[in-house]
Amino acid sequence: MRSEMLTSILNDLNGTSAEIEASAVISTDGLVIDSLLPAGMDEDRVGAMSAAMLSLGERTSQELARGELEQVLVKGKDGYILMTHANPESVLTVVAKTNARLGLIFLDVKRAADAIGKIL
Repeated sequence: MRSEMLTSILNDLNGTSAEIEASAVISTDGLVIDSLLPAGMDEDRVGAMSAAMLSLGERTSQELARGELEQVLVKGKDGYILMTHANPESVLTVVAKTNARLGLIFLDVKRAADAIGKIL
């Protein structure tokens, strides 16, 4: 039941914008809880990289006195990766295209993360 609810939230999120290519719910220790990833994108690698980036972001935010970490955004030549806490134990990771309208993506990701946090 919980897995179906998470899958539904990820489907809704990916469906809100053609600019979102992938999404995943990941525990803070890097285990993938649920995901909608394209073929060729390694689920375990996404989980491990998300956990590592989140940990580094939290440490950086603390060390530079920026308060509690809200999200991590990585911009590459071919697109964006956005990580946002769903709750203290899990994170929502989204991969978006280079032409993504980040304001709308941020809003959709926030709503999805809130919904995921209530389930987990």
